[in-house]
Amino acid sequence: MEALVLRIQALVDRWSRWLRLAPEPGASRARRFLVIQIDGLSRVAMQRGLHNGSLRDLGRLLASGRLVCRDLSVGLPSSTPAFQAAIMYGGRPDIPGFHFFDKRTGRDLHFPHRGVADFVEERHAAGRAGILEDGSCYGCVFTGGAPNALWTFARLKRLARAGRGVRRTLLCSLLLLWVALKCVGLTAATLGRFLGRVVLSLAAGRPRVRWSLEALMLEIGVSIWARELFTLLVSADLYRGTPAVYVNFLDYDVFAHSYGPYDRLAFRALRGVDRSIQQLARIVRRLPELGYDLYVLSDHGQIETWPFQAKPGEPSLEDVVREALGGPAPAPRVVAAGPNAFVYFTDRPEPLVASEIEARHPGALARLSRYPGIGLVLARGARGPECWYRGRRVPLSRRLDPSVRDPFARRADRDVVVADLRELMAMPSAGDIVLYGTGTPGRPVSFIPERGAHAGPSEEEMQTFICHPPGVRLPAGALTHPRQLYPHFREYRGTAGEGGREAKPAESAACLVR
Repeated sequence: MEALVLRIQALVDRWSRWLRLAPEPGASRARRFLVIQIDGLSRVAMQRGLHNGSLRDLGRLLASGRLVCRDLSVGLPSSTPAFQAAIMYGGRPDIPGFHFFDKRTGRDLHFPHRGVADFVEERHAAGRAGILEDGSCYGCVFTGGAPNALWTFARLKRLARAGRGVRRTLLCSLLLLWVALKCVGLTAATLGRFLGRVVLSLAAGRPRVRWSLEALMLEIGVSIWARELFTLLVSADLYRGTPAVYVNFLDYDVFAHSYGPYDRLAFRALRGVDRSIQQLARIVRRLPELGYDLYVLSDHGQIETWPFQAKPGEPSLEDVVREALGGPAPAPRVVAAGPNAFVYFTDRPEPLVASEIEARHPGALARLSRYPGIGLVLARGARGPECWYRGRRVPLSRRLDPSVRDPFARRADRDVVVADLRELMAMPSAGDIVLYGTGTPGRPVSFIPERGAHAGPSEEEMQTFICHPPGVRLPAGALTHPRQLYPHFREYRGTAGEGGREAKPAESAACLVR
């Protein structure tokens, strides 16, 4: 069946030339790019996937030399909106988390909510060109300037434009019927496996039907229909010669949030993403005249977490914050966003600094940092952010002071983490107090119920990777923030059309298979 599909794809290639859906060979010297984002995959999890076979096809691309790999630090918050804003538009995004409060407008900003991504993208992109002009974008938070965007948060208010890619593909792609049939077959096989697991678990006296139903719906909705649809749309874009394509595969991230980043279900979802990478890489290879450069990267990692309110009856985060602050003052606004949370004093639009908070609530910051479910407490200071760690104030100086109990002292990337924390606390929309579940005495904590989380400063959350063709010249030196990649992708819009390439292969970094 796979051989038949490949023959069909070869015919589609020739038909697309005949119908002029793709440019003629040699029609343009400008190079094009395809970015495949594996949402939520840390460098550590990527290496584990290479070794356990979940990323078998990506491993083959690396082993063959078609791709090489470099380490990438994603900045703070280690979250998809901040990453995509930086790589798509450059600059310093005012996006402290996936959910936050804008004191200037009095607006609660939670990215799944309709209109939020539009508002944030328009504010951040003002005066900046996106990397996806004349391109396509699938499964992302922002559009990057792409006129064709599907299942993108920033187009939820403009559904007619968001569906343009589907309508165009319905008219142009001859693979749609195959993909629909394939999804039906995969869904039937998945339902069959599910029924088999139910029968076995009932026979063993250990029914887990509710847990299995959740996994079943995620697998069918995200890992079959959404992924296959995205793969189809990107395939059609490649045949048409779309100059810039960015697709975000959500499968692994969704399962990692629900079951943990190293759970077998998360790696099984990753295997499906790997198959899509193989399919798209094969198309890129069959169309050398179109000059596509393939990139595979991740926007953040995840850590295994324990919910802050693990048992019924335990105090909520709002209760803990109010108790630590004490006093008759109006209750602040508390926004839990994952392993990070924000506390806002809403009586004034500008941020409060630590000295003002301490004047209002003496000792509150130290009390918060001593709570078992809170690792780090940050507030703004006159000379940058101030940190409280297990009851003690710790200056986040740019240079490590051996006499200070620095929570990041053992990190090789300590200077990068501190710089990112300073940048986050400089964001106008960051809370007056910022709380992290990282650095707790036991397992890391998330302030919302999830088994895998991200947005914090741990190595697993911040350290990812970017795989690219060996002839591509990425920025020299360490990649410590995704905004460093923005000029590189903008170069593809240059008149020379060289897209940051060089004649000699780039060196493969340490994140290759060991």
